[in-house]
Amino acid sequence: MSKEEEFLDRPWAGPTTTATATSVTLTANGGSSRSKSLDDDAYLQRLGKKPRLNRSFGFMSILGFSCSALLSWEGVLVTSVPALLNGGPAGVIYGFLINWAGTISVYTVLAELASIAPTTGGQYHWVAILAPESCRNFLVYITAWLTTIAWQAMGVSCGYLTATLIQGIVVLANPSYTPTAWQTVLLLWAVMLFAVVINSTTSRALARVEGLVLILHLAGFFGVLIPLVYFTEPHNDPQMVFTTFINEGGWSTQALSFFVGFPTLASSLIGADCAVHMSEEIQSAAVVVPRALMYTVFINGSLAFAMIIALMFCLTDLEAALGASQTMFYPFLHVFYAAVGSTTGACLMAGVVLVLAIASSVSLYASASRMLWSFSRDRGLPFSQYLVRLSSNNLPVVAILATLTITMVLSLIALGSAVALSAILSLVIAALYSSYLLVCVLLLWRRVTPGGIQPHISGSDIIDLGYLSWGQWRIPEPFGTINNVVAILYSIVLLFWSFWPQTTPTTVETANWSILVFGGVVIFSVVWYFVRARHFFKGPIKEV
Repeated sequence: MSKEEEFLDRPWAGPTTTATATSVTLTANGGSSRSKSLDDDAYLQRLGKKPRLNRSFGFMSILGFSCSALLSWEGVLVTSVPALLNGGPAGVIYGFLINWAGTISVYTVLAELASIAPTTGGQYHWVAILAPESCRNFLVYITAWLTTIAWQAMGVSCGYLTATLIQGIVVLANPSYTPTAWQTVLLLWAVMLFAVVINSTTSRALARVEGLVLILHLAGFFGVLIPLVYFTEPHNDPQMVFTTFINEGGWSTQALSFFVGFPTLASSLIGADCAVHMSEEIQSAAVVVPRALMYTVFINGSLAFAMIIALMFCLTDLEAALGASQTMFYPFLHVFYAAVGSTTGACLMAGVVLVLAIASSVSLYASASRMLWSFSRDRGLPFSQYLVRLSSNNLPVVAILATLTITMVLSLIALGSAVALSAILSLVIAALYSSYLLVCVLLLWRRVTPGGIQPHISGSDIIDLGYLSWGQWRIPEPFGTINNVVAILYSIVLLFWSFWPQTTPTTVETANWSILVFGGVVIFSVVWYFVRARHFFKGPIKEV
């Protein structure tokens, strides 16, 4: 037995379910849950991984899981008003549409890859399958680091947003209250502890909760949209909404200003790939995960676009809304109050957003901990032998607690510098889209290489580092290749503009420090790989 097998086969690794079938035809519909689990386990074994987690998620529960993590229409309430400074109402609307189209393109590529290899590792496992052997191990390691850190930063981001939203609602209800940094940190910890408790119950309970969250996500949208539109008087003129561009960032041209504000809107469409990192807990994952990705981005994009249109028509006093961000953190709280003319009504509307933000933290923590667990399973992190441990009900509780610890430590930065914490939070777009860009480029390379990807043959898939076949879900050619190119171009554009500051001339407070944080992460991972990791990290370990 190899060292890797010995490492993963220790008793503390948790009970496993071994599928005895050597050739199983995967189906999206029909059959009992047990037969579906066996099908998925056989598929996972052909990817070289032992089934260790319980498959409790079906399509509707994982759709609710993804929708709550994406937090689209709720997110645009946060991002749209600041984005008005670089772009104006028309810039926000058209910028969101471009981002939505680009996100659909990127997630379509991810859906194709998720159907080929539905594993918790996601991007880094796909890189292992797609990359040339000469640089495979290095690219796998860098991708795994970027994805792991991005999800950890996303957990902190959601916690900070939720904590400051709570404080903003308190200010709205009681203007004499003055928020402090230490209160923000404590509230963040409380929200994340709640996420840990829910994630540490059972995967079946988590799946049921996410199904309910999907209903709340849809109902809450109308609960906010209808009173916002109905009570606001007067509405802005359509010509002003769809044709007015603003350049308050001091940039030399309106086009430059538009692109500077472009990445802000993209942040409200990040997180749908959380379903990928739950793949080993989903029934019929090779079909359900791609469908969940696409349904999520279409549903949430539609809701977010409708909310942006409503917000642009109802935002009649931009200066007052931006001024309110100095006391209430988020301008949309002032927009709610100005619309309904009632503190209670505005607080209730904001409460809906708050509840969904808390639900989002549960989903994000689940995905972040699974990514941490997966990377540890392949011996890529310090203390991997502890992080890979499972509880008696097959949950990665140690990885969940490690994620909580990382969140609590990073949140302490807010006590010293809000600018430094903002740099950590802005890492999400750069790190995630770097991993997306890499897998998109590698898939395109395989696509245009004759024989690079074999046709899908149900029941006889063999997937390893030397053979690759399409999954059950893919875009037919030539549309698949065209979409692949579009996804690459969009990722490059978004990455480039994500490092720009929002205003010029730039000061220490207004600088975009994400390039520094992102560069530091990349340099550290590269140096650590050549100094230490290349001696023990061999990509995804083949357990079976």
